[in-house]
Amino acid sequence: MIIADFFRAPDDKLKGFSVSGHSMTAYAGEDICCASVSSAVMLTANTVTDVFKIDAKVKVLDNEIKLKLGDDPTGEGDKLILALLIQLYNVSEDFPGAVKVSVIDLDG
Repeated sequence: MIIADFFRAPDDKLKGFSVSGHSMTAYAGEDICCASVSSAVMLTANTVTDVFKIDAKVKVLDNEIKLKLGDDPTGEGDKLILALLIQLYNVSEDFPGAVKVSVIDLDG
């Protein structure tokens, strides 16, 4: 299963995400669910850091990617992460049981 955790600050802004796992819906290289998630996550991370130049830390590990926003005065990072959250919810509906999306509230 793919686990997608999104982190929400007390001001209701999304501050980051962690996505890990495999959907196991098909063989490697043929898994449309994994490809959909991977593509959306990488597009979001690259848009945050390389296009909008938003202060963020990205960590790519074996089977996991994490992004944590730094200073985001315009709120563009929050909106980009929200777009990813919506996309992964849609993928989870297309592939029931393969993707779990959660929003975790951060302490103030």
